[in-house]
Amino acid sequence: MSDNIIEAINISKSYAKKEALKNINLTVPRGSVYGLLGPNGAGKTTFIRILTQIIGPDSGEILLNGKPMQRSDIEHIGYMPEERGLYKKMKVGEQVEYFSRLKGMSKEQTFDAIKYWFNVFDIKDWYGKKMEELSKGMQQKVQFIVTVIHKPSLIILDEPFSGFDPLNAELVRDQILKLRDEGASVILSTHRMESVEELCDHISLINNSQKVIEGKVSDIQLQFKENLFEINLRSDPGKIPDLKAWGYQIHSSNEQGDGSVTMRFMANKDAVSNDILQHFMPIGQVNSFKEVLPSINDVFIKLVKGETK
Repeated sequence: MSDNIIEAINISKSYAKKEALKNINLTVPRGSVYGLLGPNGAGKTTFIRILTQIIGPDSGEILLNGKPMQRSDIEHIGYMPEERGLYKKMKVGEQVEYFSRLKGMSKEQTFDAIKYWFNVFDIKDWYGKKMEELSKGMQQKVQFIVTVIHKPSLIILDEPFSGFDPLNAELVRDQILKLRDEGASVILSTHRMESVEELCDHISLINNSQKVIEGKVSDIQLQFKENLFEINLRSDPGKIPDLKAWGYQIHSSNEQGDGSVTMRFMANKDAVSNDILQHFMPIGQVNSFKEVLPSINDVFIKLVKGETK
């Protein structure tokens, strides 16, 4: 079996004269949380619709587990669209039953799964409520349950955290990681970059219908690092030299309540962490020292701005 659950090969799609995707090649490693990123209109939703076989590509191929994707493969996919698809007049319990039976679950399997997920999300009292009686965040919980109740091997989540307060967002994050640890592969499309850093092992960025970058989150951060360092130092003020003499460019310097100072500075590209630390050790007590890697949000902005200039 392939190490990748999804391989997209030269996927292109146009609507009339509008090119939505152009020769997209990407791979989703099995058992990972994969972030699909991009600004509005970049082509993410089109790619997801091709994955879920809502539409077909004009050219190219999707492989699932190393084999060309078939219509029947949709049974093994759980898809939570950004535009929610629940029936407002239907009761919560009946709705979850309906979708689980559509996905091939037996009546016994359905009620066991409902009992489990309603307990996880603390919604045991919602069974007889109509969807329209629920808040957006409460509806979101039901939508998530409907997406994963049949234990799909591939889960596609489009903006799954919209409508959630921080506590419920954390609950959903925990469940996504639990599903991954149990063997599911997850594709996460979101504008919340903090969620990407917390959840994703790999990411790709699509902009202007083309893939801009793909890889492990840690590798991409290293690729875009700027030799920025942060040190917290306790020392007599007169002992701290002008860092420019060492070839460092100060970004910020802040005195802390404990009498120490926290400095951020940029070193030259050939600087080595151990050598930098050796500069500071003779002049005071080093409480902390680290290289500051760019956030995925920083990388996103840099790449999208670069692509759209």
